[in-house]
Amino acid sequence: MVLIKQESEDLRIVEVFSLKHEDTEEQTDLMEENKVIEELMEVGKKHQDTCPQCGKSFSCEQTLNLHMKYHSRMELYECDQCEKIFKLKKTLNEHMKIHTGAMPYTCDQCGKKFRYKGNLNDHMKIHTGAMPYSCDQCGRKFRHKGSLNTHMRIHTGKKPFTCDQCGKNYRHKGNYNDHMKIHTGEKPHVCDQCGKKCIQKEHLKKHMSIHTGEKPHTCDQCGRSFALKGNYKEHMKIHNGEKPFTCDQCGNNFRHKGNLNTHMRIHTGEKPFTCDQCGKNYRHKGDYNLHMKIHSGEKLHTCDQCGKKFIQKEDLKNHMRIHTGDKPFTCAQCGKGFMKKECLIKHMKIH
Repeated sequence: MVLIKQESEDLRIVEVFSLKHEDTEEQTDLMEENKVIEELMEVGKKHQDTCPQCGKSFSCEQTLNLHMKYHSRMELYECDQCEKIFKLKKTLNEHMKIHTGAMPYTCDQCGKKFRYKGNLNDHMKIHTGAMPYSCDQCGRKFRHKGSLNTHMRIHTGKKPFTCDQCGKNYRHKGNYNDHMKIHTGEKPHVCDQCGKKCIQKEHLKKHMSIHTGEKPHTCDQCGRSFALKGNYKEHMKIHNGEKPFTCDQCGNNFRHKGNLNTHMRIHTGEKPFTCDQCGKNYRHKGDYNLHMKIHSGEKLHTCDQCGKKFIQKEDLKNHMRIHTGDKPFTCAQCGKGFMKKECLIKHMKIH
Protein backbone atom coordinates (compact mmCIF):
# COMPACT_ATOMS: atom_id res chain seq x y z
CA MET A 1 0.00 0.00 0.00
CA VAL A 2 2.84 2.33 0.74
CA LEU A 3 4.48 1.61 -2.63
CA ILE A 4 1.32 2.30 -4.53
CA LYS A 5 0.88 5.57 -2.69
CA GLN A 6 4.42 6.58 -3.54
CA GLU A 7 3.90 5.66 -7.14
CA SER A 8 0.69 7.66 -7.20
CA GLU A 9 2.43 10.68 -5.75
CA ASP A 10 5.26 10.30 -8.24
CA LEU A 11 2.83 10.15 -11.11
CA ARG A 12 1.03 13.20 -9.78
CA ILE A 13 4.32 15.07 -9.51
CA VAL A 14 5.28 14.14 -13.04
CA GLU A 15 1.83 15.13 -14.26
CA VAL A 16 1.98 18.44 -12.46
CA PHE A 17 5.48 19.08 -13.76
CA SER A 18 4.34 18.19 -17.26
CA LEU A 19 1.44 20.67 -17.05
CA LYS A 20 3.66 23.41 -15.69
CA HIS A 21 6.21 22.73 -18.41
CA GLU A 22 3.50 23.03 -21.11
CA ASP A 23 2.32 26.38 -19.61
CA THR A 24 5.85 27.69 -19.64
CA GLU A 25 6.28 26.83 -23.32
CA GLU A 26 3.00 28.59 -24.16
CA GLN A 27 4.01 31.69 -22.22
CA THR A 28 7.40 31.69 -23.91
CA ASP A 29 5.77 31.60 -27.35
CA LEU A 30 3.47 34.46 -26.37
CA MET A 31 6.34 36.51 -25.05
CA GLU A 32 8.31 35.95 -28.24
CA GLU A 33 5.28 37.00 -30.32
CA ASN A 34 4.86 40.20 -28.28
CA LYS A 35 8.55 40.92 -28.68
CA VAL A 36 8.23 40.64 -32.47
CA ILE A 37 5.21 43.04 -32.43
CA GLU A 38 7.12 45.53 -30.31
CA GLU A 39 10.10 45.33 -32.66
CA LEU A 40 7.80 45.97 -35.64
CA MET A 41 6.21 48.94 -33.87
CA GLU A 42 9.66 50.29 -33.06
CA VAL A 43 10.63 49.95 -36.72
CA GLY A 44 7.39 51.76 -37.63
CA LYS A 45 8.27 54.59 -35.25
CA LYS A 46 11.76 54.87 -36.69
CA HIS A 47 10.33 55.10 -40.20
CA GLN A 48 7.48 57.50 -39.25
CA ASP A 49 7.75 60.66 -41.34
CA THR A 50 6.15 64.08 -40.83
CA CYS A 51 4.96 66.49 -43.52
CA PRO A 52 6.91 69.78 -43.21
CA GLN A 53 3.94 71.70 -44.70
CA CYS A 54 1.07 70.64 -42.45
CA GLY A 55 2.67 68.47 -39.72
CA LYS A 56 0.74 65.31 -40.60
CA SER A 57 2.58 62.04 -39.77
CA PHE A 58 2.92 58.95 -42.00
CA SER A 59 4.15 55.39 -41.26
CA CYS A 60 6.14 55.08 -44.47
CA GLU A 61 8.07 57.38 -46.75
CA GLN A 62 6.08 56.36 -49.82
CA THR A 63 2.79 57.60 -48.29
CA LEU A 64 4.46 60.87 -47.31
CA ASN A 65 5.72 61.37 -50.86
CA LEU A 66 2.22 60.85 -52.25
CA HIS A 67 0.88 63.34 -49.70
CA MET A 68 3.53 65.94 -50.63
CA LYS A 69 2.26 65.95 -54.21
CA TYR A 70 -0.98 67.45 -52.87
CA HIS A 71 0.92 70.47 -51.56
CA SER A 72 2.93 70.88 -54.76
CA ARG A 73 -0.28 70.68 -56.81
CA MET A 74 -2.16 73.23 -54.70
CA GLU A 75 -2.17 76.72 -56.27
CA LEU A 76 -3.10 80.08 -54.79
CA TYR A 77 -5.12 82.54 -56.83
CA GLU A 78 -4.44 86.25 -56.41
CA CYS A 79 -6.81 89.05 -57.42
CA ASP A 80 -4.98 91.43 -59.75
CA GLN A 81 -7.18 94.31 -58.59
CA CYS A 82 -6.78 94.25 -54.81
CA GLU A 83 -4.15 91.49 -54.29
CA LYS A 84 -6.51 89.40 -52.15
CA ILE A 85 -5.54 85.69 -52.23
CA PHE A 86 -7.89 82.71 -52.66
CA LYS A 87 -7.34 78.93 -52.48
CA LEU A 88 -9.98 78.15 -55.11
CA LYS A 89 -10.27 79.65 -58.58
CA LYS A 90 -14.06 79.51 -58.26
CA THR A 91 -13.90 81.77 -55.19
CA LEU A 92 -11.65 84.20 -57.05
CA ASN A 93 -14.14 84.31 -59.95
CA GLU A 94 -16.98 85.14 -57.54
CA HIS A 95 -14.83 87.83 -55.92
CA MET A 96 -14.02 89.43 -59.29
CA LYS A 97 -17.70 90.38 -59.69
CA ILE A 98 -17.09 93.09 -57.08
CA HIS A 99 -14.53 94.74 -59.36
CA THR A 100 -16.31 94.16 -62.68
CA GLY A 101 -19.73 95.11 -61.30
CA ALA A 102 -21.23 91.98 -62.84
CA MET A 103 -24.68 91.08 -61.56
CA PRO A 104 -25.68 88.00 -63.54
CA TYR A 105 -28.69 86.96 -61.42
CA THR A 106 -31.95 88.82 -62.17
CA CYS A 107 -35.27 88.60 -60.34
CA ASP A 108 -38.01 87.68 -62.82
CA GLN A 109 -40.60 89.43 -60.64
CA CYS A 110 -39.17 92.94 -60.31
CA GLY A 111 -36.02 92.95 -62.42
CA LYS A 112 -33.64 93.61 -59.54
CA LYS A 113 -30.13 92.28 -60.17
CA PHE A 114 -27.79 90.46 -57.84
CA ARG A 115 -24.12 89.56 -57.77
CA TYR A 116 -24.60 86.17 -56.13
CA LYS A 117 -27.23 83.47 -56.59
CA GLY A 118 -27.68 83.16 -52.82
CA ASN A 119 -28.67 86.84 -52.64
CA LEU A 120 -31.26 86.31 -55.39
CA ASN A 121 -32.69 83.32 -53.50
CA ASP A 122 -33.01 85.43 -50.35
CA HIS A 123 -34.64 88.25 -52.33
CA MET A 124 -37.24 85.91 -53.84
CA LYS A 125 -38.65 85.36 -50.33
CA ILE A 126 -39.97 88.94 -50.50
CA HIS A 127 -42.19 88.00 -53.46
CA THR A 128 -43.21 84.58 -52.11
CA GLY A 129 -43.75 85.90 -48.59
CA ALA A 130 -41.74 83.00 -47.17
CA MET A 131 -40.53 83.53 -43.61
CA PRO A 132 -39.12 80.16 -42.62
CA TYR A 133 -37.28 81.25 -39.46
CA SER A 134 -39.32 81.74 -36.27
CA CYS A 135 -38.28 83.05 -32.87
CA ASP A 136 -39.05 80.45 -30.19
CA GLN A 137 -39.38 83.21 -27.58
CA CYS A 138 -41.95 85.56 -29.15
CA GLY A 139 -43.00 83.83 -32.38
CA ARG A 140 -41.77 86.58 -34.69
CA LYS A 141 -40.87 85.31 -38.17
CA PHE A 142 -37.92 86.19 -40.38
CA ARG A 143 -36.87 85.65 -43.98
CA HIS A 144 -33.21 85.10 -43.16
CA LYS A 145 -31.53 83.05 -40.46
CA GLY A 146 -29.08 85.89 -39.87
CA SER A 147 -31.99 88.22 -39.08
CA LEU A 148 -33.33 85.70 -36.56
CA ASN A 149 -29.90 85.37 -34.91
CA THR A 150 -29.66 89.16 -34.60
CA HIS A 151 -33.21 89.35 -33.21
CA MET A 152 -32.41 86.73 -30.55
CA ARG A 153 -30.00 89.22 -28.95
CA ILE A 154 -33.07 91.17 -27.77
CA HIS A 155 -34.07 88.18 -25.64
CA THR A 156 -30.54 87.20 -24.54
CA GLY A 157 -29.42 90.80 -23.96
CA LYS A 158 -26.23 90.03 -25.85
CA LYS A 159 -24.36 93.05 -27.25
CA PRO A 160 -21.28 91.62 -28.95
CA PHE A 161 -19.98 94.80 -30.58
CA THR A 162 -17.95 96.96 -28.18
CA CYS A 163 -16.39 100.33 -28.95
CA ASP A 164 -12.69 100.27 -28.03
CA GLN A 165 -12.75 104.05 -27.62
CA CYS A 166 -15.51 104.52 -25.03
CA GLY A 167 -16.64 100.98 -24.14
CA LYS A 168 -20.21 101.38 -25.40
CA ASN A 169 -21.85 98.09 -26.48
CA TYR A 170 -24.12 97.44 -29.44
CA ARG A 171 -26.48 94.68 -30.48
CA HIS A 172 -26.14 95.34 -34.21
CA LYS A 173 -22.92 95.71 -36.19
CA GLY A 174 -24.48 98.50 -38.28
CA ASN A 175 -25.15 100.58 -35.16
CA TYR A 176 -21.61 99.89 -33.97
CA ASN A 177 -20.17 101.01 -37.33
CA ASP A 178 -22.27 104.21 -37.22
CA HIS A 179 -21.10 104.90 -33.67
CA MET A 180 -17.43 104.50 -34.64
CA LYS A 181 -17.85 107.33 -37.15
CA ILE A 182 -18.41 109.67 -34.19
CA HIS A 183 -14.85 108.96 -33.04
CA THR A 184 -13.32 109.06 -36.53
CA GLY A 185 -15.33 112.14 -37.57
CA GLU A 186 -16.37 110.34 -40.75
CA LYS A 187 -19.55 111.66 -42.40
CA PRO A 188 -19.90 109.76 -45.69
CA HIS A 189 -23.46 110.81 -46.57
CA VAL A 190 -23.51 114.23 -48.27
CA CYS A 191 -26.55 116.30 -49.24
CA ASP A 192 -26.35 117.22 -52.94
CA GLN A 193 -28.44 120.34 -52.30
CA CYS A 194 -26.46 122.14 -49.59
CA GLY A 195 -23.41 119.96 -48.95
CA LYS A 196 -24.32 119.02 -45.39
CA LYS A 197 -22.63 115.82 -44.27
CA CYS A 198 -24.27 113.11 -42.16
CA ILE A 199 -22.97 110.06 -40.32
CA GLN A 200 -25.97 107.87 -41.15
CA LYS A 201 -27.93 107.49 -44.38
CA GLU A 202 -31.14 107.82 -42.36
CA HIS A 203 -29.98 111.21 -41.07
CA LEU A 204 -29.40 112.38 -44.65
CA LYS A 205 -32.85 111.14 -45.64
CA LYS A 206 -34.36 113.10 -42.76
CA HIS A 207 -32.40 116.19 -43.78
CA MET A 208 -33.49 115.95 -47.44
CA SER A 209 -37.12 116.55 -46.41
CA ILE A 210 -36.08 120.16 -45.68
CA HIS A 211 -35.29 120.66 -49.37
CA THR A 212 -38.10 118.58 -50.86
CA GLY A 213 -40.77 119.61 -48.35
CA GLU A 214 -42.17 116.12 -48.73
CA LYS A 215 -44.21 114.87 -45.75
CA PRO A 216 -45.91 111.65 -46.83
CA HIS A 217 -47.04 110.52 -43.36
CA THR A 218 -50.24 112.31 -42.29
CA CYS A 219 -52.06 111.98 -38.96
CA ASP A 220 -55.74 111.11 -39.54
CA GLN A 221 -56.62 112.64 -36.15
CA CYS A 222 -55.31 116.19 -36.57
CA GLY A 223 -54.00 116.32 -40.13
CA ARG A 224 -50.40 117.00 -39.16
CA SER A 225 -47.87 115.62 -41.67
CA PHE A 226 -44.42 114.15 -41.12
CA ALA A 227 -41.44 113.49 -43.34
CA LEU A 228 -40.44 110.32 -41.49
CA LYS A 229 -42.60 107.38 -40.48
CA GLY A 230 -40.84 107.17 -37.11
CA ASN A 231 -41.85 110.73 -36.23
CA TYR A 232 -45.42 109.98 -37.31
CA LYS A 233 -45.57 106.93 -35.00
CA GLU A 234 -44.21 108.96 -32.09
CA HIS A 235 -46.84 111.66 -32.76
CA MET A 236 -49.69 109.13 -32.74
CA LYS A 237 -48.91 108.37 -29.08
CA ILE A 238 -50.30 111.83 -28.27
CA HIS A 239 -53.74 110.86 -29.59
CA ASN A 240 -53.93 107.36 -28.16
CA GLY A 241 -52.47 108.47 -24.82
CA GLU A 242 -49.80 105.81 -24.96
CA LYS A 243 -46.92 106.30 -22.53
CA PRO A 244 -45.01 103.02 -22.58
CA PHE A 245 -41.86 104.20 -20.79
CA THR A 246 -42.08 104.30 -16.97
CA CYS A 247 -39.57 105.65 -14.48
CA ASP A 248 -38.71 102.95 -11.94
CA GLN A 249 -37.85 105.62 -9.35
CA CYS A 250 -41.03 107.72 -9.23
CA GLY A 251 -43.48 105.96 -11.60
CA ASN A 252 -43.74 108.89 -14.03
CA ASN A 253 -44.69 107.76 -17.55
CA PHE A 254 -43.32 109.02 -20.86
CA ARG A 255 -44.21 108.69 -24.53
CA HIS A 256 -40.61 108.55 -25.70
CA LYS A 257 -37.64 106.63 -24.38
CA GLY A 258 -35.45 109.69 -24.88
CA ASN A 259 -37.69 111.68 -22.53
CA LEU A 260 -37.39 108.96 -19.90
CA ASN A 261 -33.60 108.97 -20.25
CA THR A 262 -33.55 112.76 -19.81
CA HIS A 263 -35.92 112.51 -16.83
CA MET A 264 -33.65 109.95 -15.13
CA ARG A 265 -31.01 112.67 -14.79
CA ILE A 266 -33.23 114.26 -12.11
CA HIS A 267 -32.75 111.14 -9.96
CA THR A 268 -29.07 110.56 -10.84
CA GLY A 269 -28.14 114.26 -10.68
CA GLU A 270 -26.31 113.91 -13.98
CA LYS A 271 -25.68 117.12 -15.94
CA PRO A 272 -23.75 116.03 -19.02
CA PHE A 273 -23.75 119.35 -20.90
CA THR A 274 -20.95 121.66 -19.72
CA CYS A 275 -20.26 125.17 -20.95
CA ASP A 276 -16.61 125.46 -21.99
CA GLN A 277 -16.75 129.22 -21.38
CA CYS A 278 -17.87 129.38 -17.74
CA GLY A 279 -18.10 125.73 -16.64
CA LYS A 280 -21.84 125.79 -15.94
CA ASN A 281 -23.53 122.38 -16.24
CA TYR A 282 -26.94 121.54 -17.70
CA ARG A 283 -29.26 118.56 -17.57
CA HIS A 284 -30.89 119.29 -20.94
CA LYS A 285 -29.16 120.00 -24.22
CA GLY A 286 -31.77 122.63 -25.09
CA ASP A 287 -30.93 124.61 -21.95
CA TYR A 288 -27.24 124.28 -22.73
CA ASN A 289 -27.78 125.59 -26.29
CA LEU A 290 -29.73 128.58 -24.97
CA HIS A 291 -27.01 129.34 -22.45
CA MET A 292 -24.32 129.28 -25.15
CA LYS A 293 -26.13 132.10 -26.95
CA ILE A 294 -25.36 134.36 -23.97
CA HIS A 295 -21.66 133.95 -24.72
CA SER A 296 -22.07 134.23 -28.47
CA GLY A 297 -24.46 137.20 -28.16
CA GLU A 298 -26.80 135.52 -30.63
CA LYS A 299 -30.40 136.82 -30.48
CA LEU A 300 -32.48 135.25 -33.22
CA HIS A 301 -35.94 136.25 -32.01
CA THR A 302 -36.94 139.85 -32.90
CA CYS A 303 -40.10 141.73 -31.97
CA ASP A 304 -41.83 143.00 -35.14
CA GLN A 305 -43.39 145.86 -33.15
CA CYS A 306 -40.38 147.51 -31.56
CA GLY A 307 -37.39 145.60 -32.93
CA LYS A 308 -36.19 144.30 -29.57
CA LYS A 309 -34.23 141.03 -29.83
CA PHE A 310 -34.32 138.00 -27.57
CA ILE A 311 -32.26 134.88 -27.06
CA GLN A 312 -35.26 132.63 -26.42
CA LYS A 313 -38.50 132.37 -28.35
CA GLU A 314 -40.36 132.15 -25.03
CA ASP A 315 -38.91 135.54 -23.98
CA LEU A 316 -40.22 137.12 -27.20
CA LYS A 317 -43.63 135.56 -26.60
CA ASN A 318 -43.76 137.07 -23.10
CA HIS A 319 -42.60 140.44 -24.45
CA MET A 320 -45.35 140.55 -27.10
CA ARG A 321 -47.97 140.74 -24.34
CA ILE A 322 -46.79 144.30 -23.67
CA HIS A 323 -47.95 145.22 -27.17
CA THR A 324 -51.10 143.09 -27.19
CA GLY A 325 -52.12 143.68 -23.57
CA ASP A 326 -52.77 139.99 -23.15
CA LYS A 327 -52.90 138.77 -19.52
CA PRO A 328 -53.39 135.00 -19.66
CA PHE A 329 -52.64 134.27 -15.99
CA THR A 330 -55.69 134.99 -13.84
CA CYS A 331 -56.06 134.82 -10.06
CA ALA A 332 -58.80 132.36 -9.10
CA GLN A 333 -59.51 134.32 -5.92
CA CYS A 334 -60.00 137.89 -7.18
CA GLY A 335 -59.91 137.59 -10.98
CA LYS A 336 -56.89 139.86 -11.45
CA GLY A 337 -54.93 139.13 -14.64
CA PHE A 338 -51.16 138.97 -15.15
CA MET A 339 -48.86 138.84 -18.18
CA LYS A 340 -46.36 136.50 -16.52
CA LYS A 341 -46.91 133.35 -14.51
CA GLU A 342 -44.32 134.34 -11.89
CA CYS A 343 -46.31 137.57 -11.26
CA LEU A 344 -49.44 135.50 -10.56
CA ILE A 345 -47.52 133.25 -8.16
CA LYS A 346 -46.21 136.31 -6.29
CA HIS A 347 -49.74 137.75 -6.16
CA MET A 348 -51.23 134.51 -4.76
CA LYS A 349 -49.14 134.92 -1.61
CA ILE A 350 -51.37 137.91 -0.70
CA HIS A 351 -54.41 135.62 -0.55
